[in-house]
Amino acid sequence: MLPTDYLKRLRLVEVRARLVSEQLMGGRMASVFKGRGMDFADVREYVPGDDVRRIDWNVTARLRKPFIKRHVEERELVVMLLVDLSASGHFGTASGDTAAETMREQAAILAGALAFSAVRDGDRVGAILFTDRVERYVPPRKTRSHVTRLLHELLSVVPAGRGTSLTAGLNFLNNLYRRPTLSFVLSDFHDPDTESWTRAVKSTNRRHELMALRMTDRRETELPDVGWALLQDAETGEVMEVDTSDPAVREGWSKQAAGRNAELLATFRSGRVPELEVRTDQPWAQRLQRFLDGAARRRIA
Repeated sequence: MLPTDYLKRLRLVEVRARLVSEQLMGGRMASVFKGRGMDFADVREYVPGDDVRRIDWNVTARLRKPFIKRHVEERELVVMLLVDLSASGHFGTASGDTAAETMREQAAILAGALAFSAVRDGDRVGAILFTDRVERYVPPRKTRSHVTRLLHELLSVVPAGRGTSLTAGLNFLNNLYRRPTLSFVLSDFHDPDTESWTRAVKSTNRRHELMALRMTDRRETELPDVGWALLQDAETGEVMEVDTSDPAVREGWSKQAAGRNAELLATFRSGRVPELEVRTDQPWAQRLQRFLDGAARRRIA
């Protein structure tokens, strides 16, 4: 039997995810993927108001009056959620009724919102859970009970690995799906093998529609003044002592975080991958909606 505390946590994450999906994200998934999966059906005679870009010039020349191509959209999508379960995801310092306890819980709420939106639109949604290896694969389904199962996996899996290998998750996706998917990577992107995962992101985005949702916490960029403190890297176990009362130390911490942020943004831009930062201490639902709308406009421009 599952512990009562865990069931309460699962229910809370599910409710938050469902609210975001139902209130703010209705109908967004199809628009993001518009332009893929369009099958030719037939031609019909042009009528005023039709898009002239759809004119079939071969048929028009043969019949001596304008005809346009008619396509039907292959509506069902495969939406894949690649979720980072590395040890750094257990970090979180936000507080309040609406805040997620950790970046992993934030990722679960966000993944649930995307999943509920997908199944409501009639699409199939699955997940690849990874650390420095693929930990779990959840095949795509399109029922709400499947989304609950997916959330259960996200919150209950005890990973075998502690580190991060984006390359492992992305290669698994590419080997598994030859046809394009709409794929979201939910991670803090603390992968030390920058060259490898950068190549993997670019190659994956050529086959699939890839989007990066970056989990962050305010203490990654703002170090509080609490005197001497022991800091441990959750993934490597390395420990160091830091004098947080020193303004130079705090400034150096912020500059290092800003530099890493600039490098990540440059990587996503070079790979033409839309990116959204999701912080544990800030509202993100409306920003996610705008992000998906913007991604859709860029996709069909």
